[in-house]
Amino acid sequence: IAMFGDVVLQVPDHKFESAISKIKSKRGVTQDTDLTTDDLKQLVKDFKQAVKESSGHDFPQDPWDQLWTAINAVFASWDNERAIAYRVMNGIPHSMGTAVNVQEMVYGNMGESSGTGVGFTRNPATGAKEFYGEYLTNAQGADVVAGLRTPEKIIAMKTHWPEIYKQLTDCFVTLENHYKEMQDCEFTVEKGKLFMLQTRKGKRTAKAAVNIAVDMYNEGLMTKEEAILSVDPDAIDQLLHKQLDPAAKAKTKPLSMGLAASPGGAVGTVVFSAAKAVEAKKAGRPNILVRLETSPEDITGMGSANGILTARGGMTSHAAVVARGMGKCCVSGCGELVFPGNDHGGDHLTECTIAGKTVKEGDWITLDGSTGEIFLGQIPVIDAHIEGAYATVMEWADEIREMEVRTNADTPKDAAKALEFGAEGIGLVRTEHMFFDAKRITVMREMILATDAKSRQSALDRLLPFQQQDFEGLFEVMTGKPVIIRLLDPPLHEFLPHGDKEIADVARQTNMDEAFIKDRVVGMAESNPMLGFRGCRLGVINPEITEMQVKAIFKAALNVTAKGFEALPEIEVPLIGNVNEYLPLKELIMRVARETGAEGKIHYTVGTMIEVPRAALTASAIAPHVDFMSFGTNDLTQMTCGFSRDDSGEFLKQYVLKGIYDRDPFVSIDQTGVGMLMQMCVAKSRHVKPNLDIGICGEHGGEPASVEFCHRIGLSNVSCSPFRVPVARLAAAHARIKYGPRPKTMHLESVVFSKL
Repeated sequence: IAMFGDVVLQVPDHKFESAISKIKSKRGVTQDTDLTTDDLKQLVKDFKQAVKESSGHDFPQDPWDQLWTAINAVFASWDNERAIAYRVMNGIPHSMGTAVNVQEMVYGNMGESSGTGVGFTRNPATGAKEFYGEYLTNAQGADVVAGLRTPEKIIAMKTHWPEIYKQLTDCFVTLENHYKEMQDCEFTVEKGKLFMLQTRKGKRTAKAAVNIAVDMYNEGLMTKEEAILSVDPDAIDQLLHKQLDPAAKAKTKPLSMGLAASPGGAVGTVVFSAAKAVEAKKAGRPNILVRLETSPEDITGMGSANGILTARGGMTSHAAVVARGMGKCCVSGCGELVFPGNDHGGDHLTECTIAGKTVKEGDWITLDGSTGEIFLGQIPVIDAHIEGAYATVMEWADEIREMEVRTNADTPKDAAKALEFGAEGIGLVRTEHMFFDAKRITVMREMILATDAKSRQSALDRLLPFQQQDFEGLFEVMTGKPVIIRLLDPPLHEFLPHGDKEIADVARQTNMDEAFIKDRVVGMAESNPMLGFRGCRLGVINPEITEMQVKAIFKAALNVTAKGFEALPEIEVPLIGNVNEYLPLKELIMRVARETGAEGKIHYTVGTMIEVPRAALTASAIAPHVDFMSFGTNDLTQMTCGFSRDDSGEFLKQYVLKGIYDRDPFVSIDQTGVGMLMQMCVAKSRHVKPNLDIGICGEHGGEPASVEFCHRIGLSNVSCSPFRVPVARLAAAHARIKYGPRPKTMHLESVVFSKL
């Protein structure tokens, strides 16, 4: 009655617990098993009364009514909050639906010769080949889950019930050999007879997953392909980042929740500005940088912080993208993070509120970037462990996958880390990140604020050595591997000072008038900067900026070549929507190659980023003029869906919960919308140029479902942040196994009328 009332009729569980407690207190006993037959008869009456009071109906007596009511309750459970949250966490479509299995009941609470338990055919924490699990005598399954009694380990059954133990472990072996996978089994013993209730693929840690895969391959239970498919690419992240101690975390209630923007665990004291994060690191204090949102100016602070927490921004916000590149834990888009007044800059902040709780500068907080949870206080972290089985699985993946996996990296340090993780080149260098160094930002601002060509060129001449130095470092680390360098992309006003103090500092550093700078800042501001004066538009209107960058690229390539390195620059023109935006910039690049002496000495290519829908639709006009294309799926998603990636995080969560989108389109490619444009672009481009190199460099390049989609539409490569490279390598192998070879050609008609 209690279980049916709770699960099927939605009677609060505490009503049954209250009735039991009342009768035990009346009889002066502490254990349920101490109640007499008469007590239990009275309890049945009390339970039925509780059902009637809560539901308004008598407990159903007809077995068929009970059965169909239970079946309907299972179907209805598909739409409860827990089920929806589970699907969102695991990327399961809301449209999939569930099923009901009707099974005869057996009872584990019929005395000391009865019991129930859960067992794994291998250790789900380590992958060791040992039987693992727990059982209780004289109990039902709910008793094991509830934790009201301490269960025994499975191995204890060998002494307690030796014959049952032999039967159970024989079943474990049979099931594992049949399914060729580690199994999670539920069982009941009724009066000395074993009943196997269910079996399913057992959940496991990443460490266990790679160990089990290698062991089962060596045991002949799995083929190499099956072993690869048994390892979830997303789980690989656990092996690369520090994690919160699971035992300590389980005892701590989260304060709030944001988006799981960059995995790992981070513990530190709260700071509200990049400068204070730098100070804290110098003083040896672990810190968490807490901001409304981050901007490129926060780079040094982000690098100094142990973790990053923002109130705004989605999975592809500045904070999320940069944190993933650095391998830093990040939780973004926490709607319950509120700053007092209008001071969001952090320079003067001393406190904020999270879920209504005041959090002051210097307070300890803990972030779980893998789940998005935020905790007050300190939770211990544990180091990541990469073992031999991981290397074996990744070696197998590399043998099988077809797509090349590159990295998004802006510094030699990031590039070197990506090489450790198996990157085969750089798919995106964001040159704008190179200008925010304290020594460079002033010169960059002089260039932007210049009122005549001579002053602008003077500033550009001083910026060129900085850029050249950066590119030399990248070429040396990536010797012999392709490096795609995206020309300057963001709006110029992003580099300008904000606030009176910063404007005064710039005026002093540049000998410019404060009022003039203020006027320029106001004049250059844009209502919709993501669609404003940025990308290739900067180079078309101000070609001297592009020329400086291209000179720096070729001079750097020539210098490192003279030292014995092999530089393979691939120069990328961003944000084109019309081939006529691209052509003058390509001519400029080729002219500079001749003028610097790089032509004939440096193997370079020129291509473009496809991030404007018009570029995808007119790809057949663009393809003849490019050596490569790379999808910038962050902006392509933004422009196709009409969502601001920085402002949509909160309502997109609701969209996913309501089933409007199965996944956040900034996390996993919207295959039926954005994906259709990508397919059309590939079909149109390769119709004109069959062997055109086409890749992807948005953050989608490290998300497993998106990587599989890229394989299915025939992309040549994917690029992602350094710590996502192993994920992409494994996902690319999954795609090759599941879908066969990449398609070499696609017909536009079949794309347009396809159902993805």
